[in-house]
Amino acid sequence: MAEQKGNISIHAQNIMPIIKRWLYSDKDIFIREMVSNGCDAITKEKMLLPDDPCDYRVTVTLDAKAGELRFNDNGIGMTDEEVKKYINQVAFSGAEEFLKKYEGDNKGGIIGHFGLGFYSAFMVADKVTIHTLSGAKDAQPVRWISEDGMSFIMEAGDRTERGTEITLHISEEEKEFLDEYRVREILKRYCGFMATPVYFDVIKEVPEVKAEEETTTENKDEESKTEEAAPAEPKGPELINSTAALWLKNPKECTPEEYKTFYHDVFHTYEDPLFYVHLNVDYPFNLKGILYFPKLTNDFGTREGEIKLFSGQVFVADNIKEVIPEFLMLLKGVIDCPDLPLNVSRSFLQNDGYVKKLSAYITRKVADKLTGLFNTERENYQTYWDDIHPFVKYGCMRDAKFFEQVKDTLLFKTTKGNYVTLSEYLSKNEGKLGKKVVYTSDPTRQTASITLYDAEDIDVVVMDALIDLNFLSFIEYSAGIDDLKFARVDADSDTFSKEETEEEKKQSEEKAKTLTELFTAATANKDLTVKLTALKDASLPAMLVQDEQGRRFSEMGKIYGQSFQMPERCTLVLNTDNSIVQSVMNGEDGEKRNLMAAQLYDLARMSTRPLEKEEVTAFLNRSNKLLEMLCK
Repeated sequence: MAEQKGNISIHAQNIMPIIKRWLYSDKDIFIREMVSNGCDAITKEKMLLPDDPCDYRVTVTLDAKAGELRFNDNGIGMTDEEVKKYINQVAFSGAEEFLKKYEGDNKGGIIGHFGLGFYSAFMVADKVTIHTLSGAKDAQPVRWISEDGMSFIMEAGDRTERGTEITLHISEEEKEFLDEYRVREILKRYCGFMATPVYFDVIKEVPEVKAEEETTTENKDEESKTEEAAPAEPKGPELINSTAALWLKNPKECTPEEYKTFYHDVFHTYEDPLFYVHLNVDYPFNLKGILYFPKLTNDFGTREGEIKLFSGQVFVADNIKEVIPEFLMLLKGVIDCPDLPLNVSRSFLQNDGYVKKLSAYITRKVADKLTGLFNTERENYQTYWDDIHPFVKYGCMRDAKFFEQVKDTLLFKTTKGNYVTLSEYLSKNEGKLGKKVVYTSDPTRQTASITLYDAEDIDVVVMDALIDLNFLSFIEYSAGIDDLKFARVDADSDTFSKEETEEEKKQSEEKAKTLTELFTAATANKDLTVKLTALKDASLPAMLVQDEQGRRFSEMGKIYGQSFQMPERCTLVLNTDNSIVQSVMNGEDGEKRNLMAAQLYDLARMSTRPLEKEEVTAFLNRSNKLLEMLCK
């Protein structure tokens, strides 16, 4: 067979079922596509006639009685040849060809990069009609009709004004798109910031009023009532969008009040944002936007932000992960990138290299904002920290470059209410702790241990957020500080122990062996270790010390729902200078001694975690018995 060359043609019979079922993730996007096409037509006309004083607009008309949605624009319109080229040839985009022919500084205003947008109408309509009239000299109006997107009738039209009207007769299965409130909501979501004014007009059905043959004295009252009940004059078209999007303005020209008002209007919240980042760059890509930092809770995993992605002021989608780094989705904001490499549905991205650069830039600007606040407005930055620290920590763990940029701005709040950086903490406490950072995960419950550190003038930082358990480990191996360790306030007792001679240590170890048998039997905890030492605070009878790494591993298992749990290995530190401990050490075996041993253990444990249901019952019963013994 001889070699043959040719072009593969696209048949509407093959592609239309795909458009109807798979091209768009949400059917309501057809409204965005229809309005976008109208805006494109107006943008083209402006490029051809920049001084035309025409009142450009796209009007969406809902006629529920007729079962129609109509999209009318007064843009460039189409000739019969252009209808054949741009409508009859599926998947051919007229925008690209137009831009090549009329290149200029304002070419970025064209929205429609995709020729398939028009055919989204057939997802919801069983009949589509186009009435169009080109502004070209001697152009004749054209009417185009199709009931399935595969066959059409094209004939002379009767339109007298330049522009295009597309009428969609909504199919029986898609009647939701004839609901006034549904259509308005879609228009505001997708078209709320389009550069061309978009109006919504609803044709109301006026109830018929029967004419009266004559008016008598008897029916004057009835006539008056009829006049009062008469329907109000129909309202004119409603302006849907704000063409002057705040994110397009120069940041220097925006006031704090404008930023707040925009935040409230777009995200429907009465709460003010903490602060914001205004993105405004023309090179190496065209990117505009505003990111807001809302107040975050410690349990931020259940909180979802809202980043609205626009392409040339046309809403594309919320929270597209390819453009917005995952950790930034805790924020609220808008990002507009007209050059975004979208595919035909404008909801999915192409060109990974471009998108990664875009994402990296956004991350860097957020980091710049944080470091700028830290360096120039530290007091304000500290007031934000309680709200933003979960987001910042999450970002550090998710993005290495972000961590490198903000690591010197990471703050640690102490139990005394001060805010310090890691280097500041280590510098102050190095003589007493070396490269160790002491923290509390529950300042209220762990008060006894915190008090011991306060007495030694050692800062204790608060790490009580859900993310902190992971963040501690991350900082230990990412901060670049040798031997850096985080230890909870109940991780050891050496800091509070008095110095002992070798002989005293030996005696304590021997006594501890005997007491270990007593306490393991009294508590039914075979893994318990007992240690005797003299604490600086004689009033504290006992401390329960847990291995830091073992406890972290066990807590992470609980967070991630692991059924297997590590055994709880604890060391009960008994203060030999405390009279209660001395009584237990030197007392005779019996019920009272066993009860006191179990009570000391529970009291120490209550300063680290709550007692469970059965443990609380046992503790209360034991307390009652000890009180009875005291009364005898």
